[in-house]
Amino acid sequence: MSYYFNKVLKTKNFDEAVDQVSAALKKEGFGVLTEINIKETLKNKINVDFKKYKILGACSPHYAYEALKSEDKIGLFLPCNIIVEEHENNSIEVSAVDPIASMIAVKNESLGSIAFEIQQKLKKVINNLN
Repeated sequence: MSYYFNKVLKTKNFDEAVDQVSAALKKEGFGVLTEINIKETLKNKINVDFKKYKILGACSPHYAYEALKSEDKIGLFLPCNIIVEEHENNSIEVSAVDPIASMIAVKNESLGSIAFEIQQKLKKVINNLN
């Protein structure tokens, strides 16, 4: 089982891709709680040049609440990370964590349906990007 699903976008503009992903997440009930600019962070912290790469921490308050009621330590897996990265050929790839793969480590059957619903929503986000 893969721990993520992904799509290479038709757009060649990194910032537009980040905006498109954020809008698609919002449409599915997710907010972006965190945005980590890896390129900028690596340059500032260790003076390394790296490709454009952002980690978006997406969360649905409804699903987070349901998951936390079932398993109080599930916060270790929150939020759901989505990455937007630009490759050497200027293509833009978006990848989302598969929450089912994450939840396998947690021995709590009540999380299964929540993870499945989140997985379906994140797959819809990824599949609807262009």
